[in-house]
Amino acid sequence: MKQIILIMTFVLAFQKMSFCQQQNHSLADIKILIGTFLGNERRNYYGNEAPANLKVIWKHYLGEGVTVISRSQGQRKWAGAGWTGQPLLIEENGELFLIQGAYDHNLKKINAGNGQIVWQYAFDDVVKGTGTIWYNPHSKTHDSRYIIFQGSRLGVGNYLDAPHVPSFRAISYLTGEELWRFDVKWTDSYSRDADGSALIIHDTLYTGLENSLFTVLNPDPAYANMKDDMLQPEIIQEIKLYEKEDVIAHRYNVVTESSPCRLGNHIYIASGSGHVYGYSLETKKLDWDFRIGSDIDGSVVVTEDNCLLVSVEKQFIPGPGGIFKLDPSKNSKDCVVWFFPTADSSFSSWQGGVIGTASVTDSYNTGFSTNLAAFTGIDGYLYVVDHQRTDSGRSVTGPDGISVYPAPVLIFKKYIGPSISTPVFVNDKLIAAGYHGIFLFQFDHEKKITLLDRFSATFESTPIAWNGKIFIASRNGYLYCFGSE
Repeated sequence: MKQIILIMTFVLAFQKMSFCQQQNHSLADIKILIGTFLGNERRNYYGNEAPANLKVIWKHYLGEGVTVISRSQGQRKWAGAGWTGQPLLIEENGELFLIQGAYDHNLKKINAGNGQIVWQYAFDDVVKGTGTIWYNPHSKTHDSRYIIFQGSRLGVGNYLDAPHVPSFRAISYLTGEELWRFDVKWTDSYSRDADGSALIIHDTLYTGLENSLFTVLNPDPAYANMKDDMLQPEIIQEIKLYEKEDVIAHRYNVVTESSPCRLGNHIYIASGSGHVYGYSLETKKLDWDFRIGSDIDGSVVVTEDNCLLVSVEKQFIPGPGGIFKLDPSKNSKDCVVWFFPTADSSFSSWQGGVIGTASVTDSYNTGFSTNLAAFTGIDGYLYVVDHQRTDSGRSVTGPDGISVYPAPVLIFKKYIGPSISTPVFVNDKLIAAGYHGIFLFQFDHEKKITLLDRFSATFESTPIAWNGKIFIASRNGYLYCFGSE
């Protein structure tokens, strides 16, 4: 009898402890600090404070995993994390945590103070891109109160013609459990991956999937339904981000890898079909289209003067790649503010241009210049320009090889090696990563830029900075925390 009482007492105590842990999760004081790729709806915030050096505080081995390139090219083994690979940052009861996708097929919650893993969720393939975290005000359970929306490659064992490719998913931040999965359709695009970060406005999710459908979903799991043996979210709208002629011209490479941004009552997104589209939140239609013709991988960035910075890859075009500044308040034929070309240069499968995204100082008011933009080309150069001033003595040829545009004032140019990462500004610091390492710069009131430190490793992902630390994943397998103890 005493043994039965002891067992019952233990069970009740365990149940009480589990309930208290759930209550602690439910009542946790959570602040989303960096909740999507490049920080906000405008894609122009990267953290609050960067360090003065690149001392390694800790490193966490993310692992490695197999992915299939194609039926003909077979499998590859990739390690760490790659493009865009920027971690999310959340404060929970005073502690900082990172959400990091990795090439070992797992999305991971990691303690930012010591690099220890809290949970990991397994996808069917390597996890690319950067997630987005959302506070669900209508949540009926504590599991669905904070939700991460994350994509991956299409799945080991899947090919383009697979019947189902659920490569975009919703995961509970608090538990690491799956809440729903979205079956990415087969279209004219040669990909069914999910790379871009979703944009969530109120209770609606907007994203561009690699099948090049601008996809609008209800993110709340309470409205998800069983379909094809999967709990799937409610689809609100799907719109093609390409024209039929683009499919032929790009040989089915009409892949959308970028993350949408918001400017006023419009969402802007770049597509690999060679277009920058504007979607009206009022009419629910595409009503603005600037055609460049090249592949476009980077995300559109909003500047403080309500313009857009757009990356241009050197592919499918006779002219150079580089960076456009566009004014979307104007007709697409008259919207170019300036164009900055980068040199044609072959590296890996790229021929030049800018693969990553431009960054700006516009979110930082420190007494320094608030109109700088930075980007790194396949040509290996880090460029910093004044995005609000054009060089009166210079004009350049655009991507079509015919049009001539103004060019911005060049502030700084330094060879750091080829890169597909996005360099980021944090107050008076500039952090740039690439295949030759990560570089930490500082600039002053005169816009003089000085190299403070460098760390050698292979980087494709984009860093964040917080409280004097830098967090970035490498292709060598490790997630690094740099800075002062």
